[in-house]
Amino acid sequence: MSLTIENLSEKLQPAPLNGGFRMEGYWVWCGSVVKGEDGRFHMFASRWPQTLPMHPGWIMGSEVVRAVSDTPEGPYEFQEVVLPARGAQYWDGRSTHNPHITKCGDTYLLYYMGSTHPLPEPVPGEQIGLDDPRCIVGRANKRVGLAVSKSVFGPWERPEAPLLPTRPGRFDSFLTSNPAPCVHPDGSVVLVYKARRYEGNVHGKMTIGVAYADHFTGPYERSLDEPLFSPEKFHIEDPFIWKTDSGYELIAKDMDGNIGGEKHGGVHAFSKDGKEWAFSDSPKAYSRTITWEDGTVQTMGSLERPFLLFQDGKPTHLFAAVANGPGGFQNATKTWNMCIPIGE
Repeated sequence: MSLTIENLSEKLQPAPLNGGFRMEGYWVWCGSVVKGEDGRFHMFASRWPQTLPMHPGWIMGSEVVRAVSDTPEGPYEFQEVVLPARGAQYWDGRSTHNPHITKCGDTYLLYYMGSTHPLPEPVPGEQIGLDDPRCIVGRANKRVGLAVSKSVFGPWERPEAPLLPTRPGRFDSFLTSNPAPCVHPDGSVVLVYKARRYEGNVHGKMTIGVAYADHFTGPYERSLDEPLFSPEKFHIEDPFIWKTDSGYELIAKDMDGNIGGEKHGGVHAFSKDGKEWAFSDSPKAYSRTITWEDGTVQTMGSLERPFLLFQDGKPTHLFAAVANGPGGFQNATKTWNMCIPIGE
């Protein structure tokens, strides 16, 4: 099941033009895929209406949905809203985002980020920025949760409380989000997640933490008071983690490009125990510049939220949330989840 950095970057194949998942009238993000009991491939993704800005509209209006395809590449067809808004009184009542679907035994595990705020819903076409009170409150209320089901079709048992609350005075005192679980066959979990620290009345830099559970139902314990990577040296987000013969590996988004050499490209790290991580001498995992099946080469405005689909112990497809445009969320007019096959 181990995959080296050279193998991943070199084995990425041309992407199908009509693959992945997109929806007219919606921003689409955060795709992860599992093979269902029906033998088809089910993508759990985030969407929010394009009447909201791409960023930060997701903080106020994102919902987790399910789409389906006969093949991993797609195209995926929308099926249902899985985690809809359920009211400001719930910790995840106004936004569900960052879905990561996996399975342990006969149970489907849907990790996600939820948030809420007590303010009025945005009106279509309303100007919304990062200084909007709904954005400020919604961002500060981001927490990691877990919904479970015995079927990929649901119903989903949605939690009354988040899985990972914040911890005052620690690196995750402001928020927890972007869950990346590695669920072992015995049900135990190593859960990597994104966090931010309160710095005065605002948030600090993005950091990555880790939590452990003897069973996916919890409780999840965090034994480290510091993040896995120093935010002063390694500015990363969007981790994806998996087990290997010698420990664990992860891929993530390189925010500044000072690790892998490409801003917002992918980087690859290794660990024996899930606590101490290191990058190789050539840490780049993938690029924002991709090749389509017709030979066209394109640098995506965004390519992030990486997810690897494993089949029979081998990684077969890389999924990523992408945006058009020259870069920067404010310059995107379309977003979707794309699929990149991985060769032998």
